[in-house]
Amino acid sequence: MFLVGLSGGIASGKSTVVAVLRELGCAVIDADVIARQVVQPHSKAHQQILQHFGPEILLENGEINREALGSIVFSQPEKRRLLNSITHPEILKEMLKQVLKYFVLGYRYVILDIPLLFETRGLTRFMKYTVLVYCDPPTQLARLMKRSGLGAAEAEARISCQLPLEEKRRWATHVIDNSGDWEGTRRQVLQLHTRLEDSLDFLWARLAVGAAAAGLGGLLFLLIRHFIS
Repeated sequence: MFLVGLSGGIASGKSTVVAVLRELGCAVIDADVIARQVVQPHSKAHQQILQHFGPEILLENGEINREALGSIVFSQPEKRRLLNSITHPEILKEMLKQVLKYFVLGYRYVILDIPLLFETRGLTRFMKYTVLVYCDPPTQLARLMKRSGLGAAEAEARISCQLPLEEKRRWATHVIDNSGDWEGTRRQVLQLHTRLEDSLDFLWARLAVGAAAAGLGGLLFLLIRHFIS
């Protein structure tokens, strides 16, 4: 089994691509969903966040107020590093649990949906392939304005907070161009799925089942060490 990293940009249409992949029966692990799960009340990460950031970042139901916490960490880099050191190991452990599950189930490849895959760069070395959901800048801007009801200046400001899609495109091994209509995007996803399914890259793991657990354990160690260093 091999790993495929999937990413995009704001309003590029990554959710559309993920929906098609799920429809095809692909194994997709959503890093955003896991990030919300690992900070639920009574979890280890929740307790550590509360300890370091105080009760003012909690909602009435005890859950983390993501807006309040976000306003703190985005303006204070040292707080952002602290938060990452708390949450990233827990996120990565859960991701690896799900990878192991799909390995046991016999999937040829697993897609890791990671919004900041190309920004952080830390995880790309563990991916056999990386996929970027791309759309041209005018289309991206128009879609964001329509979706969010923003003016042009505010929409451009939000887009500029991310690494430009053109730059991400240079790092990706596969690009799905979502600038056109849905059918065109769907055809590209089907072609990518066929290519990945036909790949023989999954064989190394199947030929070394005995070493798989140790290898994934080593991967976990490297990932945690990378994110807390």
